[in-house]
Amino acid sequence: MDVAVNLELKTLNVRQDITFYNTSNDSLDSIVLNDWNNAFSDKNTPLAKRFSDEFYRGFHVAKPEERGNTTILSLTDSDNLALEWQRTVKNPDFIVVKLNRKLSPGEKIDLHLTYISKIPSAKFTHYGFDQNGEMNLKNWFISPARFENHHFVKNNNFNLDDIANASTDYEVEIKIPHNYSITTDLNSVSKDNSNSAYTAYSFSGNNRTDFNLFIEKQNSFRSYSNGEIEVLSDLKTKRVSEIQRALIIDRVASFANNFIGKYPHQKITVSQADYDRNPFYGLNQLPSFISPFTDEFIFEITFLKTYLNNYLKNSLRLDPRRDNWVYDGIQIYTMMKYMEEHHLDQKMLGRLSDMKLFKSYNITNITFNEQYSYYYMLMARKNLDQPLGDPKNTLIKFNEQIASKYRAGLSLSYLDDYLNHNIVPESVQEFYNLNKKEQTNRFDFEAILTKNSPKKINWFFETIIDSRQIIDYKFSNVSRTKDSVQFQIKNKTGIYAPIPIYGIKKNEVVFKTWIEPTKKDSVYNFDRKNADKIVINYDNEVPEYNQRNNWKSLKSVVIVNRPIKFNFAKDLEDPYYNQILYIPTLNYNLYDGLTPGIRFHNKTILDKPFTFDINPAYSINAGTISGSSAFSWSQYYRNSTLYNVRYSISQNYFHYAPDATYLRLNPMVQFRIREKNFRDNRKQLFLMREVIVNREASEYITDNSPPNYSIFNVRYSNTKTELINHFNFMTDVQFSGDFGKIAGEIEYRRLFENNHKLNLRMYAGTFLYNKTDSDYFSFGLDRPTDYMFDYNFYGRSESSGFFSQQFVMAEGGFKSKIEPSFANQWMTTLNASYSVWNWVEMYGDIGFMKSKHQSADFVYDTGVRLNLVPDYFELYFPVYSNNGWEISQTKYNEKIRFVITLSPKTLVNLFTRKWF
Repeated sequence: MDVAVNLELKTLNVRQDITFYNTSNDSLDSIVLNDWNNAFSDKNTPLAKRFSDEFYRGFHVAKPEERGNTTILSLTDSDNLALEWQRTVKNPDFIVVKLNRKLSPGEKIDLHLTYISKIPSAKFTHYGFDQNGEMNLKNWFISPARFENHHFVKNNNFNLDDIANASTDYEVEIKIPHNYSITTDLNSVSKDNSNSAYTAYSFSGNNRTDFNLFIEKQNSFRSYSNGEIEVLSDLKTKRVSEIQRALIIDRVASFANNFIGKYPHQKITVSQADYDRNPFYGLNQLPSFISPFTDEFIFEITFLKTYLNNYLKNSLRLDPRRDNWVYDGIQIYTMMKYMEEHHLDQKMLGRLSDMKLFKSYNITNITFNEQYSYYYMLMARKNLDQPLGDPKNTLIKFNEQIASKYRAGLSLSYLDDYLNHNIVPESVQEFYNLNKKEQTNRFDFEAILTKNSPKKINWFFETIIDSRQIIDYKFSNVSRTKDSVQFQIKNKTGIYAPIPIYGIKKNEVVFKTWIEPTKKDSVYNFDRKNADKIVINYDNEVPEYNQRNNWKSLKSVVIVNRPIKFNFAKDLEDPYYNQILYIPTLNYNLYDGLTPGIRFHNKTILDKPFTFDINPAYSINAGTISGSSAFSWSQYYRNSTLYNVRYSISQNYFHYAPDATYLRLNPMVQFRIREKNFRDNRKQLFLMREVIVNREASEYITDNSPPNYSIFNVRYSNTKTELINHFNFMTDVQFSGDFGKIAGEIEYRRLFENNHKLNLRMYAGTFLYNKTDSDYFSFGLDRPTDYMFDYNFYGRSESSGFFSQQFVMAEGGFKSKIEPSFANQWMTTLNASYSVWNWVEMYGDIGFMKSKHQSADFVYDTGVRLNLVPDYFELYFPVYSNNGWEISQTKYNEKIRFVITLSPKTLVNLFTRKWF
């Protein structure tokens, strides 16, 4: 390649010659070239849709000059004849070149290309041009795709850093302005600065699938060499001396060289951008003033993770999308071994583990390596884990970047512990050396492991790698004598997997034995060795689903197998205790005022089948006890689109008026349904519940509504949401002694290419029968009465004043208060809004509503919506409605409506939705 860099236009002008050797046994009539830079060309590419799917807004609202593309000026063969090529709208990130003649096995062909690469902004993926006009270049040039199993690998760019290039020899000449420097992991050949405008650099590299280029005004990379490899790094460090950095880099590089194998290239880059794309998720990401780790350790773990990632990506000649688990497994497994050798006693909480304040927390006892298991278990307990062998692009983001990556390393560690005798490390080295000779895939790695293993390990690939089946064992029929212990093992999931059994005495291991429970009724006898308890999987070698049932006391008197332990706020699940967590709470509504309380619950960081949440509180305004509670039981179905059934009962006791309380009981069953493709954002929910309400009589409530009532409610919702499109369909049926009603709602939201957004919502409801003589159960036009107490109204019984202006999008969804405001027969409305600038929107509502013995009414309103944080903080300013020009009427401030959500959990969901 001859490359001329135009930093002002953010373009690279490229003249490229490709000599393509057909090393396969097939005759080729076309060649596929990867053009991942062109994935940034518009808002409809697979990459753009991926951004939308993960709720990343930055690419969609970006300026045209911030996006990238590739403009091909010419593509000819060795005879200078133009070649026909195709790059479709559906697949803009690879090119299919049709050859003028078939290329037989062993033959070669020369391709000549001239093109312009417009580099995208680095804010999308950390690769591209930054605010200073400097460039961090990755996947910017056209390259031959990997050929395997009689086909070229045609991967779209999904921002996964998994381009499948063929192994290639590179010769690159690149011209940059004199006042800029260049850093690359290619080998330097020459430097020519004889031209007054630019400096020409020549680089080369053999047997590579990719390379990095960094163009900067001032070179931020430091060079470190230990005689085996030159490391170029610009990782940011805080209070870490140059000598400390050099020692850490040498220690990591030497460990990788000895544990994995010798790096096949002379240089490697470890950039801050590489780390920022895929950081080490954990407490080391906290701000330095509250970080539990030293700056030196943070730099070490940062460098270790990024170095190993680049080390393997530049060495292994795998398909990085289809065989991703091999990359992840070797990377995390190597990190675990490194920590065992250099930081064996390091805890997950670092220095916090030494503080007496935290000694009672299980999380302070977890070692640094043990945290990997908890990140995986976080997803397994949510029934969101995926098979390790699945292609990388099919994984949800949390699995792709965290859970599956960590489980892959855990799985190799599990196999290593089970096989012993250094089988796994030796197999890693053998596989690594194989990659220096030929293109490989995951089956080559599996074949090496199988060959080297003295035991059958087909279960490892079938169960641990290629399925999402879970491991869960427990003891049954435990008996003991002074010298021996006898027990049976119950396999709760029915899959085969070896498991270690430990004997523990005063927290010290007195024996450890691996067992292979192939039969349900197998009985095991062990020499007791004075153990006071036996434990399954004590050191957490096996990625097991539930460790709360993993131990039995051997003491003669046992009051409870798992005693109760109280902890403040939150903790990791402790398998040896029944944990009760407590934390102060503070709620507010107009009638109770500030309501301080204390919350008792058992919700640790990992989900559990049974949870309870009890929150007694004190109403300062009323001077009485109030509060809420909830109890639930969840059943997960791992091989069904119906993946969760949840049984629950909740209770609320607060004031609904200044002088009256309400008690609501809500027994409920929920059925949750998802698509087979876990990345599909469509979710379905079917629920049945009985809402039982007892209200005290109040002199403020004179609407003849019954104080006590019970309603049977069935609801179904179908939601598919992402950044560009949001669709929700909901139906609701209610039956009570005095009324029955049915309603439906359709909501649609669309973000257009001009960055304007349209919101549409249609609601229709009708009574099946209605014997009531008040509007308490009627359809509300601008504000529901919320007789089932579902919404968090701060002043639910207010008809005037500030609290009556709180808006909830429900039923009619109008913002203006129009008479009649209720319908006791039927109602249908259409709510619409359209963004005109940033978060400023125009809204309009129209509808028809009818009450018994009255003609139907046509209602409408319009106004301005400030959509500051959708569904969380919004303001509505009415302009014109059935009431006339509201903006010119008196007391206009009382017509303004607001949406405010104070629930931290609701706000957190706004930021976590991209992960799950």
